[in-house]
Amino acid sequence: MSTLFAISLTTGLLSGIWGWVSISLGLLSWAGFLGCTSYFASPIQGLRGLGVSVLTNLSGVIWALIIIHGSQWLGSDVIGYILTALVSFFMCIQAQKLWLSFIPGTFIGACATFAADGNWQLVMPSLLIGGIFGYSMKVSGLWLQARSGVSLKPKVIEEK
Repeated sequence: MSTLFAISLTTGLLSGIWGWVSISLGLLSWAGFLGCTSYFASPIQGLRGLGVSVLTNLSGVIWALIIIHGSQWLGSDVIGYILTALVSFFMCIQAQKLWLSFIPGTFIGACATFAADGNWQLVMPSLLIGGIFGYSMKVSGLWLQARSGVSLKPKVIEEK
């Protein structure tokens, strides 16, 4: 079985389980899928990649809260926009630190927080558990492919 097929199979199965788990725990299923997607999109894989993905997601939640509460406290739309620009700069520049180096993960966490109207109490565990599900989808798919005994190579279209 091809690696793509195996990962697709385990991703489908675990996505259904995540849907059930998220509803059972009162979490945001869509935010969990963002955490999962963040892991898959990260250029770093394995447990280290999971750590970077989760930490950047959670840092994005914190940055979004700074924007939300800072804008409310400042009381001016224009100053709120300036705050957003400043915070966005810091969301990117934090990538100098290895554990915060996945900039899209930071923006995913922030966007999830904005979409949930600042409800970080639901966003954080949803992103975290979703990231763990993403890691599990990939690892279990690779495990399944390795044990299938058959490796299908993708077809290459030859130019004529």
